[in-house]
Amino acid sequence: MSDQEARVVAQVDKRLFVGGEWRDADSGATFEVEDPSTREVLCAVADAGKEDALAALDAAHRAQPSWARTAPRERSEILYRAYGLLMERQEDLAVLMTLEMGKPLAEAKGEIAYAAEFFRWFAEEAVRIEGGFSTSPDGKSRFLVMRQPVGPCMLITPWNFPMAMGTRKIGPAIAAGCTMVLKPAHQTPLSALALAGVLTEAGLPEGVLSVLPTTDPGAVTEPLLGDGRIRKLSFTGSTAVGRKLLEQSAGQVLRTSMELGGNAPFLVFDDADLDAAVDGAMLAKMRNIGEACTAANRIYAQSGIAEEFSERLSARMGALRMGRGLDEGVEVGPLIDDKARDKVQRLVDDAVGRGASVLVGGGPGDGPGHFYRPTVLANVPFASELSTTEIFGPVAPVLTFETEEEAVRAANDTEFGLVSYLYTRDLNRALRVSEALETGMVGLNQGVVSNPAAPFGGVKHSGLGREGGRVGIDEFLDTKYVGIGGI
Repeated sequence: MSDQEARVVAQVDKRLFVGGEWRDADSGATFEVEDPSTREVLCAVADAGKEDALAALDAAHRAQPSWARTAPRERSEILYRAYGLLMERQEDLAVLMTLEMGKPLAEAKGEIAYAAEFFRWFAEEAVRIEGGFSTSPDGKSRFLVMRQPVGPCMLITPWNFPMAMGTRKIGPAIAAGCTMVLKPAHQTPLSALALAGVLTEAGLPEGVLSVLPTTDPGAVTEPLLGDGRIRKLSFTGSTAVGRKLLEQSAGQVLRTSMELGGNAPFLVFDDADLDAAVDGAMLAKMRNIGEACTAANRIYAQSGIAEEFSERLSARMGALRMGRGLDEGVEVGPLIDDKARDKVQRLVDDAVGRGASVLVGGGPGDGPGHFYRPTVLANVPFASELSTTEIFGPVAPVLTFETEEEAVRAANDTEFGLVSYLYTRDLNRALRVSEALETGMVGLNQGVVSNPAAPFGGVKHSGLGREGGRVGIDEFLDTKYVGIGGI
């Protein structure tokens, strides 16, 4: 590691953060964090277990009553200060993220800014939590409606956006007045631990947030989800894990928010602006090395423009520079681990075996890291695994269609429903297809939909609830009705 890299790793506390204190795991266990571009060990981090989880829940439960009574403006100011600290330390936090996750430094800087915006957005929402007052229809009583914090929350975040997925959950929880126990992904614990340090410096009271890195998620989550003191679960991750967590949450009838897997279709009609469509496809496919639930997973190009679109996309993908994310000019970093790379290769091999042709890429990259070359496949059969499986890598399968009805039918032929992308110059078609697509979000002539000011989430097996936007705070609030008689 360079001096800068060693410095940013050294300045993060590697212990658990429980009840406002940094402490070793109860068992004394630790685990190693790897740089996916070199396979080198960056550091060792405390490995939480059941006793640590229960200690964190105790702290959250104790802190909840006083935190719920905290003035909304005070909660808002904490978030504003945290926003400022994230932006001040954008460079160091981006280097830290690239070291543990692999994405190019420019993208990591972008994520820090994106993550910070959730704090700024919910700082503004904290002082706008509203209820209501009305007269009953018969005029004999009054209805008072108030919004109150749900209570202690369990937050589970993934490795692909280790800072932004934390702030997208922590921001509204703080704004609403909820205490939290955060379990980050074991591949990327350093960003979450750094975030705990930032929030402490911003003035977050003891016990409001605990952070528990662990290599045994069940040991941390199961005791908490089975304990009646946790009242909400917010999870971002795979659909398979989400289903299991929903089952575990049923016993205590927990409020749940689930942002799960995706299988995003990217539709390019023959009247589209091809330059814009290729630009959008590059964003939708290659953001975060393709390791995003919002990544374009199935690219459908209308037959009249399919060949030209595929050629343009291949030229752009083939020109991308792959390497360690901290090296100058690198645009494609490594995948998170060998398991991820092997999965991508298996999907490509299946498609090629069914008749797809490789226009560019098609195999692992050089060097010790978990690299996979940016890949474009043409003439991909609808029956290939690529059409039904979330790729989570830099592979763009191009399928063709003839009619609008065929495109919509193919796009909706999946259990997932997170996001769709659509390129056309025809306004009527744009509205018609947007309404017909069975997804929670649609990118209309744009390749990125994520924005802290907009509601993020899916339908079908892609999840429950929404994060961000005005509705994002609703997930952390209960509605109480008070009937007032004798008036």
